[in-house]
Amino acid sequence: MSTTFLPVEEQLKVISRGTIDLLPMEELKEKLIKSYETGKPLRIKQGFDPTAPDIHLGHTVGIRKLKQFQDLGHQVVVIIGDYTGMVGDPSEKSSTRPRLTHQDVMENAKTYEKQFFKILDRDKTEIQYNGDWFSRMSFAEIMNLASKFTVARMLERDDFAKRYKEQQPISIHEFFYPLMQGYDSVMIQADIEIGATEQKFNLVIGRQIQKEYGQEPQVVLTLPVLEGIDGTQRMSKSLGNYIGIDETPQEIYGKTMSIPDKLIYSYFELITDVDLKELKSIKTKLENSAVNPMELKRSLARNLVRMYHNEAKAKEAESHFNLIHQQGEIPEDIPIVSLGGQTRRIIDIMVENGLVSGTGEARRLIRQGGVKLDGETLKDELQEIQGIQESVLKVGKRRFLRIKDK
Repeated sequence: MSTTFLPVEEQLKVISRGTIDLLPMEELKEKLIKSYETGKPLRIKQGFDPTAPDIHLGHTVGIRKLKQFQDLGHQVVVIIGDYTGMVGDPSEKSSTRPRLTHQDVMENAKTYEKQFFKILDRDKTEIQYNGDWFSRMSFAEIMNLASKFTVARMLERDDFAKRYKEQQPISIHEFFYPLMQGYDSVMIQADIEIGATEQKFNLVIGRQIQKEYGQEPQVVLTLPVLEGIDGTQRMSKSLGNYIGIDETPQEIYGKTMSIPDKLIYSYFELITDVDLKELKSIKTKLENSAVNPMELKRSLARNLVRMYHNEAKAKEAESHFNLIHQQGEIPEDIPIVSLGGQTRRIIDIMVENGLVSGTGEARRLIRQGGVKLDGETLKDELQEIQGIQESVLKVGKRRFLRIKDK
């Protein structure tokens, strides 16, 4: 079945939004022209290794680019790396990553498909697990794949070269990761592969592997890494500077309002669906100081809550934010926990009630002055509270818990 596409130049405007590399550009144009003339969609690939259970906004930079291709009429193919996930992508790593079991990876993968479809069109998305082909490969086939690349070429990678120079261990299985990623492209016959800038080496290897297997090489499209809400490091759950797409409307809204002004434009460009005309207007306003950055953050926060929840939730989240941050009030509908008269450590209460992801985050927030008990900043990481008293615990700027005896 043929598809009617926008003219190639119009497609390129959408595809180029927020990208770092489009390599080679001439091949991309040739692929788009052929697709336009034949009505046959291109196959657009991106792989995701389920090394953690949840997707945050940093992951959605690529997923939103997939959605743009989908809206242009092309076929999106999402690879869930249940086998590459066991190896672990060595990109920008200074040491060998701990290996996950297949069970670990598959447990994490359970949430991925649900979260993908908060952005992608389920009926127009092809989901593939690379274990479907890697688990069936004979050792002879694995040796054949390994023969397609040299150790010298692998050591051209900055991270491998640095570790080799510093005499840091490099496990042989790490060399397999880019080969496996390239073989994924062979198996699904990718025309274009999307990845973060740090994956450029892997994506280019995919071109060579496809040639070795007699296929037309894919075009490489790289995207910037999204900075976390702290504005200093890449968004990461382990660093606590993330916004999860499954978080509550209040959390998404409040965390967005905390980003530094310098991130406003990149967040609009990379993780929202505002059109190119509005995006240009936002950039002009910021450059000319023609708008209060706080107003743009409000617009961004509403946009993100609307995307992952709905319009009504976006309005509620904004009202909640105003109540807490402008009027300084404690919300009425905060969760309540009873200690049954027991004396408990506050960090344990925070973990058990989902106010933090673990004791590590709880301790970090206390050290940073981000935890308050009845309005007083908590300073002792081991402070306890008696269940006979009633108190309000505030964690960060938006998380509250009322502690009661019964």
